[in-house]
Amino acid sequence: MTYSHSARQPRELDPWEAAYARFETPAQEIRKFTRRLNKLGAAKWPRDAEIVELFCGRGNGLIALEGFGFTRLEGIDLSASLVGQYTGSAKVYVRDCRDLPFATRSKDIVIIQGGLHHLKTLPDDLEQTLSEAARVLQDGGLFVAIEPWLTPFLVLVHGICRCTIARRMVPKIDALATMIEHERETYMQWLQQPQTIRHLFERFFSAEYSSSGWGKHFYVGRKQTSAS
Repeated sequence: MTYSHSARQPRELDPWEAAYARFETPAQEIRKFTRRLNKLGAAKWPRDAEIVELFCGRGNGLIALEGFGFTRLEGIDLSASLVGQYTGSAKVYVRDCRDLPFATRSKDIVIIQGGLHHLKTLPDDLEQTLSEAARVLQDGGLFVAIEPWLTPFLVLVHGICRCTIARRMVPKIDALATMIEHERETYMQWLQQPQTIRHLFERFFSAEYSSSGWGKHFYVGRKQTSAS
């Protein structure tokens, strides 16, 4: 496992990260990521693929990928404290996903599982992140993203999160509500711009799968040869 200097001295959890830790256990998150990756075709990907997960957090997405048999794995996240919790064999770095430390056309697959909605400014930060993802992908490489989406189910969840009784009775609801409170600006900005997001995805990638449901948008695209 490779850290940047800052990752060797992780800071204490901030309020969002503390709520994230309460939301689900690492084992629960690994099972969730495994189900999602199965849904998006990971079982059929070449096992020697060079894969990088952006916004990898505490690395449970990487562990899920290890469970499929992938070994050429790397992860990127801005939080040293989250990266410091990773216990797998992949190389992980504390870096900004808008400026990736990888050579052009060096990766076969780029994966993001719930990180883009943390970007501070749309569309600029999203464009820069997707541009970097396209840059490091081989021609024809896969871009995979799973992000919150304002479906009817998510509207219902938001309503439950505003219920004080529900928060008191269900710790997971309270953890989710707390995360939303601490990321409200970027989270709502993301949910309110679906057309902008879709347009930018299609600017850099050719969609092979794009579907929304149960509060999530699932996207698999292939790098266009003109993207750089």
